[in-house]
Amino acid sequence: MQVQFKIKRFNPEKESKPYWGEYTAEVEPTDRVLDGLNYIKWNVDGSLTYRRSCAHGICGSDVFIVNGRNRLACKFLMKQALAESKVITIEPIRGFPVIKDLVVDMEGFFAKFRSVKPYLINNDPEPTAERYQSPEARERFDDTTKCILCAACTTSCPTFWADKEYVGPAAIVQAHRFIFDSRDQGTEERLAILSDAGGVFTCRSIFNCVEACPRGIDITKAIYEVRQAMLFNKT
Repeated sequence: MQVQFKIKRFNPEKESKPYWGEYTAEVEPTDRVLDGLNYIKWNVDGSLTYRRSCAHGICGSDVFIVNGRNRLACKFLMKQALAESKVITIEPIRGFPVIKDLVVDMEGFFAKFRSVKPYLINNDPEPTAERYQSPEARERFDDTTKCILCAACTTSCPTFWADKEYVGPAAIVQAHRFIFDSRDQGTEERLAILSDAGGVFTCRSIFNCVEACPRGIDITKAIYEVRQAMLFNKT
């Protein structure tokens, strides 16, 4: 079947402002929105630029605003998109500079990710085997291990749009994953980082992040738990 797409295009090296490109793609209802983009790039306009990689909802490369909401194009089906609108609209995620078309500069996002020290900190002598952790201890932070760093949560957050100092939901999720890891010894350091301006108390509990997350992480709950750890130092 033929489906109409409207895609926001912009090349800052050549154009002064964005514009909407209109295209027709031949797709099936069970195809993904990513398949529609691929059809357009491969058969209609090769200059269309966007990110994609694994196409299986793991790499997080292809998050765009589809029909007004942040979605992974490789997980959102054509029939789902068409149930919302006869013309599928696609835009780059908000809050980052556009490099070209649907590709945005995510260096600021990854800088904030790195700022919370998203890795295991343990100063004990290196063990001869793995550092054992019980299933119950793992369950404490299991939800936040599912993050794929797609930025869907962060770029759906009005607080992030308004306050460029805000570290953002994704960085807090990554901090949560290690703060509550029983093997980690960097809790105090991370909590100190997240207590500064732009940390966890900047969140306004709007819940856009929860709705946007393609992995189903309860992000607002994770932010609340980090706040509680900060206030009561109970991890």
